[in-house]
Amino acid sequence: MNVFKFGGASVKDATGIRNVCNIMQYFTGDKIAVVVSATGKTTNALEEVVKSYFARDGQAQQKLDLVKENHASIVDTLQLAGKDVEKDINDLFVEIDWILEESPHDAYDYIYDQVVSIGELVSSRILYHAMVAAGIKAAWLDIRGVLYTDEIHREAKVIWQLSTEKIAHAMSDLMKTCDVVVTQGFIGSTQENHTTTLGREGSDYTAAILSYCCQAKAMHIWKDVPGVLTADPRKFNHVTKIEKLSYKEAIEMTYYGAKVIHPKTIKPLQNKNIPLYVRPFDDPSSTGTKISSEGEVYYPPIVVVEEDQALISISVKDFSFVAEQHLSNIFGILSDLRIKVNMMRNTAISFTLCVNNHAEKLKLFADKLADEFVVSFDVGMEMITIRHFTKEVIQEMKRSKITMFEDRLQDTIQLVVKEIPLITRKTDQE
Repeated sequence: MNVFKFGGASVKDATGIRNVCNIMQYFTGDKIAVVVSATGKTTNALEEVVKSYFARDGQAQQKLDLVKENHASIVDTLQLAGKDVEKDINDLFVEIDWILEESPHDAYDYIYDQVVSIGELVSSRILYHAMVAAGIKAAWLDIRGVLYTDEIHREAKVIWQLSTEKIAHAMSDLMKTCDVVVTQGFIGSTQENHTTTLGREGSDYTAAILSYCCQAKAMHIWKDVPGVLTADPRKFNHVTKIEKLSYKEAIEMTYYGAKVIHPKTIKPLQNKNIPLYVRPFDDPSSTGTKISSEGEVYYPPIVVVEEDQALISISVKDFSFVAEQHLSNIFGILSDLRIKVNMMRNTAISFTLCVNNHAEKLKLFADKLADEFVVSFDVGMEMITIRHFTKEVIQEMKRSKITMFEDRLQDTIQLVVKEIPLITRKTDQE
């Protein structure tokens, strides 16, 4: 069995869903588990529903209706309108309608998981019906019945032994009568049947979990790029495809912020030596980039950019050293608020962090430290990581920027930079 993962860009509209069906027909006869994300920007839209619900601004139902209309349009364009499809989708959306009818009384993260998870459930239902209409022998699986997690909403951790047993058994049964099983990424369930999510962009990780549990032949992520590239082609020129990556190199890239693969994806595959292919969804004949135990002998410079970063400076009010007890307190608060540290450095009397700029979390962080520390922020930063750097690439990345923070290892350099206007001489006319 192979595991295919299709992200939101792959199923953003009817054209995308038809293309996924064409890819599946290209692999007719193979046993494939398909993990699908929510369509397009649906996750963002459902997050806005949750925000409005808790803000009690009266717009939550209106925002949800727009999500419903978008999916109804896709169903109509695919000419799938009928009792089965409409009933499946309505049954899913009615769960959110019931939540919105009452005032908020559960925790924000709990409600977030119940609402936002609907995106994957609806997209997978539509894709399943589209496949059946295209003559593909497909089945639909609610991943919440087999992928079990703890009760940490929005960042749930997998209960591996139970999930492995349930997933392997369910897939084996379904594959006896069909060629393709369509299921959802990003979501799971507690043992008390409360929906959980695995963290933003977690569908890659779901596919890796299925690959591990079913001892898949390979996992394939279908993207709108030819494979893993040396940089984001939307931001840089002269970007090239990497033919082969080692698990180690892929883990390093995702750790430093490369968006092509979710950071948690590689480890389950590495544990069972399952190869991962990152492939273009507009060319099913291309194998893209292969990630396995064997990589290239030589890698070109690889550039990863994390935008909208905040640089946090922390110092003790009495000008004493930043010692172990201070760091313990700081990291405890970072953990509680789920603030990921991208870079850090400490001196005798200060501690500097580079993190994603989540304004609400950073305010809470500063408030919790206010009694003991002076905390200041500098926002509007970029964090640039260059793997296998060269002098020329470093110079290019620094051009027209102030370097606020720099850290260098044997084959990796990280820069926290801020754009500066280029100073030019005024003309007489000015």
